[in-house]
Amino acid sequence: MAKVLIVFHSRSGNTAKMAQAVMEGVEEVDGVTVDVKRVEDATPEDLTAADGIIMGSPVYYGTIAAELKKLIDDSVKFHGQLDGKVGGAFATAGVTGGGAETTVLDILKTMLVHGMIVKGSHQGAHYGPVCVKAPDEKALDRCRKLGTDVAELTLRLFG
Repeated sequence: MAKVLIVFHSRSGNTAKMAQAVMEGVEEVDGVTVDVKRVEDATPEDLTAADGIIMGSPVYYGTIAAELKKLIDDSVKFHGQLDGKVGGAFATAGVTGGGAETTVLDILKTMLVHGMIVKGSHQGAHYGPVCVKAPDEKALDRCRKLGTDVAELTLRLFG
């Protein structure tokens, strides 16, 4: 059975709502298990145990929250061990133009450095779902789609 890990940071609860929707998308795929962790409960070892990893962050100064970046930085001791795993990302921002897309891209860049396979989308949110403030139903649907897409690719590669 393939395993997907969703790791996120959330202060306001908006990124947590998106993580929940991503989880719902993963759960739609038979043959894949999902584990959802707040970043403070996650370890670099959790990353190595998963076949697919989806990370979510609010935007802080145009990039990844320090708490999530610390997990990524701490994962350097496992450099090379995430090679070939499937990745995806999502983000929340306070305002339009506040850096949600750059935050998603920053997460994806760290995954690429680890040698991961990044799952994009040819529809809608190409790099990963984003929202401004609380996610609306459209953003939550995009999150579910990200979860399903990453789970299906993970299952094909690791199931």
